[in-house]
Amino acid sequence: MKLSPLALMAGFAIPGLRRPALSRGQALTEAALARVPRGIAPVFNQADLTPLSNFPINAYLTEDPGVDPNDWKLSVEGAVANPGDYRLADLRALPKYEQITRHVCIEGWAVIGSFGGARLRDLLAKAGMDPAARFVEVECADDYYESIDIACALHPQTLLCYEMYGQPLTPAHGAPLRLQMPTKLGYKQAKHLVTLRVSTVLGRKRGYWVDQGYPWFGGI
Repeated sequence: MKLSPLALMAGFAIPGLRRPALSRGQALTEAALARVPRGIAPVFNQADLTPLSNFPINAYLTEDPGVDPNDWKLSVEGAVANPGDYRLADLRALPKYEQITRHVCIEGWAVIGSFGGARLRDLLAKAGMDPAARFVEVECADDYYESIDIACALHPQTLLCYEMYGQPLTPAHGAPLRLQMPTKLGYKQAKHLVTLRVSTVLGRKRGYWVDQGYPWFGGI
């Protein structure tokens, strides 16, 4: 037992063992975090808002993938009793929630923004989510993709966001629909959603940046 820390250090010193050990450690950490109950993220006042003009924009391939809101639909599939397509009007028919919360980027900046939309949990309930579901995976019009744990999907502050600052989303901010989750880092909050898949087993494509080495859980 006294020698075990030395053995562990030796393992990390060997290049062939370092990456598997780190990957396994990250997986265990993320699994533990996923089991921790998520509290409510801080909510702010209008006076705290970052002006929309000062809200940074990060894009994957392009700030505008050319989505026509009139033709757009969100395809809900996977472990749900009622798969199908949802138009923006269908999402607007769900109870609307507005929140002023902090958006945190892994690059080191953070802003306080105003967001409006439907709770993801309400759409999942309408679609008849399988109680055994563990993940929600999304695909985007610009080929970005992401996945989140079911606890985050059901969190009361996780929105299918179609408004910012009381106005419809602009293409640069993810129109017509994006994820907005004040309990997650910005790269988890995918823009330009077109497919939402409920699953019991996480697919091979876990997230665009996650597959480049970013943490999958991405919590704050």
